[in-house]
Amino acid sequence: MDDVVTTELLALERRGWDALCDATGADFYGEVMTDDGLMVLADGSVMDRPTVVTALASSPPWHRYVLDDVRLVRAGTDAASLVYTGTAWRDEAEPGFTAVMSSLYVRDGGRWRLALYTQTPARAPSAGVQR
Repeated sequence: MDDVVTTELLALERRGWDALCDATGADFYGEVMTDDGLMVLADGSVMDRPTVVTALASSPPWHRYVLDDVRLVRAGTDAASLVYTGTAWRDEAEPGFTAVMSSLYVRDGGRWRLALYTQTPARAPSAGVQR
């Protein structure tokens, strides 16, 4: 069962990132987020669904992204969270933005909806220490 949920949610998460890359993120997240959904970003801002839609409508697209170390955390029968390290680039020449991210999805009317998304900046490895 967890494999099925992981596959479904990872596909949905990738659709969200793809939308951020092709500048359709406002439409995607306007549809996928719950009415009371929130995004808590690495800069400390907390955005509700209407704010997310407005911000994404004027945000430059990401160039590409990578999702690593994906884990599923069950939160009951109709809720689960994906936790992963995400790196995204706006431009190939710029360094990527890397954060530990989590997306809490709830099943609503037979489909998964995003209730809470969080970003925590990933720590840079210490000098001389390899990970």
